[in-house]
Parts: sequence; C-alpha cells; structure tokens
Amino acid sequence: MKFSWNRLLCSERERSFSSKNPLDIRTEFRRDYHRIIGSASFRRLQDKTQVYPLYRGDFVRTRLTHSLEVSSFAGSLGSTIFRRLIENETSEITELVRENCTDILECAGLIHDIGNPPFGHFGEFAIRQWFSDNLKNLEFRGQTADKLLSDRMKADFLNFEGNAQALRVLSRLHCLIDMDTGMNLTFALLNTIIKYPTNSLEIDKKCKDIRRKKMGYYLAEEELFRKITEKTGVGDCRYPLTYILESADDIAYKTADLEDAAVKDLLTYNSLLEELKSEKFRDKCRTEEEANELENSAEELCKSKISADKYGMKDSGKRAVSRWILKMQNKLIYAVTDAFIDNYEKIMDGEFKEELLAASNVRVLADAFSDIAYRYAFRSSGIIRDELSEDAAMSFLLGKITRAALSFGEENERGYDRDLIEILSENYFEICKKSCEGKSDSEQCYRRLLFATDCVCGMTDGYAKDFYRTLRG
Repeated sequence: MKFSWNRLLCSERERSFSSKNPLDIRTEFRRDYHRIIGSASFRRLQDKTQVYPLYRGDFVRTRLTHSLEVSSFAGSLGSTIFRRLIENETSEITELVRENCTDILECAGLIHDIGNPPFGHFGEFAIRQWFSDNLKNLEFRGQTADKLLSDRMKADFLNFEGNAQALRVLSRLHCLIDMDTGMNLTFALLNTIIKYPTNSLEIDKKCKDIRRKKMGYYLAEEELFRKITEKTGVGDCRYPLTYILESADDIAYKTADLEDAAVKDLLTYNSLLEELKSEKFRDKCRTEEEANELENSAEELCKSKISADKYGMKDSGKRAVSRWILKMQNKLIYAVTDAFIDNYEKIMDGEFKEELLAASNVRVLADAFSDIAYRYAFRSSGIIRDELSEDAAMSFLLGKITRAALSFGEENERGYDRDLIEILSENYFEICKKSCEGKSDSEQCYRRLLFATDCVCGMTDGYAKDFYRTLRG
C-alpha cells in the first residue's frame, strides 16, 4: 500500500512546544480538541447559518450545532471502521491507531466549516459572484486588479471556497501564540480537513476524480499545504480520513435538512412519503439492492408514523419524520462503514476517486435526501427572499472593505477608509501588513484582497447584518 498509518498520523505542528507538562497525559490529538473547543473561531459558528439564514429559533440548526453533529458522526464512523479493520487483522491497524483516528475525526468535525462566511453556502456564492463582477473595477497603484493579479491569484477569488478559508483560519488567522501559525494544530488534523488537494487553476467539476471538484487551498497557503502533505506522505492524493469526515458531513446535512424543513412546515410527512415512493428516484437505481434501500426507507417512515399515532402524539407527522431521521442516519453510517472497508486498499493507494456514499448501496437514497431538501427547503420563497437581502449586505460590505484594503497607506487613502480599517480585525490587519512587506505590487494587491475576504468571512450572520446597517447609516 502507498500510505503508512505511522506517517499519516503525524502529530507534529508548525510550532513545536518548548516544553510539556509531565502531568499532561493527553495525546497531541486530544490537545487539538481542547484547543478548538476553547477558541473564539469555533464559538462564532453559533451565529452562522446552516440552512435557514437569519432564523431565530431554538430548533433549527446553526453551523455550531451542525459541526457538533458532524464531530459525533465522524468519531462514531472512525471508531466503527477501525474496529472492523482490527477484527479483519488489517496490517498496521492497532488499537492506538483506532483511538488516534477517532480523536482526529472528532476534531475535524468541529472545524470543517470554520472558514465558511456568513449566510451559509449562499455567502460563498455571493463572494465568488462579487469578484466576478468587480475585479475589473478594483484599482491598486494605478492598475486594475484584473490586470495586476496572476491567473492563479484571480482564480482564488473567483472560486472562493469555505474549505480553503478553513485552512487559512486555522493556520494563519486565529492568533493563539503568534501571527504565523494560527491555532497550531497537528499536521494530521490539518490534512484531514483539506477535502480537495487542488489549487484554484486545477478545478475540474466534470472530472470524475472527487479531488478536483473544488479548491482546497489558496496560493497564500500553498507552501503550508506542501509541508502538511509531505509530513503525512499523501502528496496530491486525498488523506484517508478525509473520506470519513466528508461522509459524516454528508450524513449530518442530508438528514438534518429534511428534519429542519419538516419542523418549519416546508416538508410534510405525506409529501416526504410520496417523494420516497416516486418513480423519479427508483429509475436511478442501478441495482436491486439500491432499490430495496429506497423502498425500506419508505416503509420505515410509515412505521414511525404508526408509532407516533399509537401514542397519540401531537404533530405526529413531524414526530414520525424526526424518529425516522435517526433510523436513516444509522442506515447511512453502516453503509459508509462497509464502503470504506470494501475500498480500503484503493484509499490507501491514493486511487479511490469518489465519495463513500456514492460507492455504497444507499447512493440513490442519499441523493434523494439532497434532492428533496433542495426543492422543499432551499428553494422555498422565504429562503429566496433572505438570499436577496443577504446579497445586498455582502456586496455592500465587500465593496467598502476591498476599497479600504487597497488604499490603506497609499496616496489615495481617504479618511473614511482609515476609519473603516481601524474598526475591522486588528489581528487580520497586522497579518496582512506583515505578509505584504517587501512584496511586488501584484502580491500586495492579492494579500490586501485576502484581507477583505478574511474580514467578511470572519463575521457572523448577526454581525454582518448589524455592520451593514451601521455603514449604511
């Protein structure tokens, strides 16, 4: 096999500890966990959108509750998968390897969305669209950004991704000890969250290799990316635990989106049952096993409704959906476990090119969950109205902050721009200034625009709304 767990589970960090308390018996990966839980970057997720922007309620999920769920699923998957591998007497897999992988996956679940901007996935789209519309209009030292930046630099903004921003937050922007190493997490953990070991010019959405679906790191973090992947030994291949993290994320959002939609009365029990029985999804089944999984899911939903009615529960339809969701999560977890073990050699050789759910017997069922949630929740009239409001806020904030970022310290700097810089993140500004020292105009322009996206991405939904209103007077 190509990869070795002895090297994959690299516990080194960018900054090594000068000393360690002999009474501290934690592993390096448990130290990561405590460092994450206590961070402000993690706490900000409590006011960031998962699906329903600007929603105020005590049930619908935020990025924080979603991340906690992903952490739980990832840890469970890791523990189950590696227990099975031990039972199969797989080479190199020991109890210590299982424990370390479980710890890494729990940590990765907590931070996998830490780079997402306000307003969920729409926030990512809004940033990409804004740069597509405005790169030709942004000026730095007499030249437009469109002409000044290299193709790779421009592609970083035109293909903006929360995945790449997460690596930047964890390794640079979160100031723990200094402004060079961020949260200073282990290389094994950082490699796990790099879902796409691809730069912005290598993206190919039509390629069947999952690695090239999106951007995984910015040009600014390319040197760090190379260091991480050299330490773990994966190079440009996907890190094995990334497949498990991705599956945990998929299981969490595919099922949670349905439950949240049901709670908000966007998706009724009857509508869900009708969808699961429709020929639309049955026609996509390639095997009898996939068709059986789809049929069984509909039967389980009916059983949940019968049980809810039996106990005379109020809103028995919603109760049935919530209970059914738990059963579906278990079904998906078992399927992912089998898929990882069945493809273990390909994964360890760096040759496995798809998601685990896509390689499992619940492929159609999982796709059905996403399709139903998209049509009933994401395209609801309320969500669309919110997105129009969010687009106005994001566009305004990006316009103001990029202008201030490109003009600070320059002859054309205005008092308004200086004032705006002063009330933005002091840490981010100092990191930007340091990264610009001795650099070319092209590099400085790129770093200043990164500062602007850093500031916007660091905002919570509530803060972005309030800051927008403040600047608009």
